[in-house]
Amino acid sequence: MAMQQLPLGVRLADRAVFESFLPARNGEALAHARRAAAGEPGLTWFCGPGGTGKTHLLQAICAAAGGVRRAGYLPLGQLEPLGVEVLDGLPQLECLALDDLDAVLGRIEWERSLFTLVREAAERGMALLLAAQSPPALIEWALADLGSRCAAAAVFQLRALDEAEQQEALRLRARLRGLELPDDTSRWLQRRFPRDMRRLYELLDTLDEAALAAQRRLTVPFIREVLARSGRA
Repeated sequence: MAMQQLPLGVRLADRAVFESFLPARNGEALAHARRAAAGEPGLTWFCGPGGTGKTHLLQAICAAAGGVRRAGYLPLGQLEPLGVEVLDGLPQLECLALDDLDAVLGRIEWERSLFTLVREAAERGMALLLAAQSPPALIEWALADLGSRCAAAAVFQLRALDEAEQQEALRLRARLRGLELPDDTSRWLQRRFPRDMRRLYELLDTLDEAALAAQRRLTVPFIREVLARSGRA
């Protein structure tokens, strides 16, 4: 799948699709995300610590919706330096995902613009999807009205994968890339980078490119070579 261009030059990761998301204990959130991508309107709030799949789900929604509807994904952690104006004009979209809300929450000018966006999204029947580390009820809002609106959203607390689920997720990602990931290799990776799925996925991307270039299988000795060359050993 090719990367898709979105507003402000932000691009979706080509691996961030529903097919590569392991549901595990987040099956309800995944089912809701699929409905949002299919056109179900409403306000959704995904929360959880880093590495639980919030960004993956938001990008997968936009990737699935983008083929038939106007969709946009904005990582506010990256775009915050551009100022609150990045939120202007977004209600024209039919599906909008705002990631890393933690970067702007608690700042009155951002929350006022977010409140306007949430209100207009409801009036237009948009699918508006928000992601932050905490649920709305635990956030110190600068604008109480925005907190009330977000508390009424469909809220999904994403759960981190356990060890067995991590290995299953790695095998799924590898299989979708056409890679064979032996069990001993996935276990070694998991011990090397425990409970850090974002880093494991990034490493799998690096290993895929290296294995293709060298025409090698993903064995532990080969991975050690790649890590040594890249300074990650």
